[in-house]
Amino acid sequence: MRETPSRPEPPQPRPGRAFAHTTGAFGSGTPHRSDSRPPHTPRGVRRTGHGDRPGTTPPVPGRSAFLPVAALALFAVVTWQVAVHGPLARLDERAGRAVAGRGPAPLTELLADLGNLQVALPVLAVALAYAVWRGRRRAALCAGLAMALVPAVVVPLKVLVDRVGPLTAETGYYPSGHTATALVAYGGAALLVHRRRLLPVAALLTVATGVGLVLRGYHWPLDVLGSACLFAPVLLGLGYAARR
Repeated sequence: MRETPSRPEPPQPRPGRAFAHTTGAFGSGTPHRSDSRPPHTPRGVRRTGHGDRPGTTPPVPGRSAFLPVAALALFAVVTWQVAVHGPLARLDERAGRAVAGRGPAPLTELLADLGNLQVALPVLAVALAYAVWRGRRRAALCAGLAMALVPAVVVPLKVLVDRVGPLTAETGYYPSGHTATALVAYGGAALLVHRRRLLPVAALLTVATGVGLVLRGYHWPLDVLGSACLFAPVLLGLGYAARR
């Protein structure tokens, strides 16, 4: 009689090999991804850098301090050249004399007036009231302090540097107070109300103020540049306070 062939037994699991993929065991699941282990780079817990921008975690050190340091370094170089009447200051005066009086006077006068306290302060005051109404009192306080810092810093520097103006023998023209006023007032208002939409408008108004001051002969170009470099870190700090 022909014997019935014995049925082959199923392979027995061997410890330490395929047992790791058995359902319910530690590390079980598909051979491509384990069910019990978290993914190597979970997207849900990935953090962004400063200012809600994609970045590394922790953020790269020194990145947020580069712009303020660079602005202050440029201000130091410009101030030094103006104080000692160096080559950069002499070139600045030649350029200032060449462009003074250019352009339509009503337009350039209007642009220069954008830096007047009577024009810039009401804009900032409205933004301050809006920020307080929205419950952002700390940001509003920082913006008010930044505006108060303008005369407290500019006036002593004007006396110390004692630079002669373009079309006059009077002194005290460096740095430009109108430029600082426009930068802090319009930039601060933009940060308090709507940073992304209004910051380009604030930058345009500040640049327009500087252009008007130079074309009207009220300031040398380096007066405007030095003032912008001096108060750019103040505006950056105000932006940080507004985001907080």
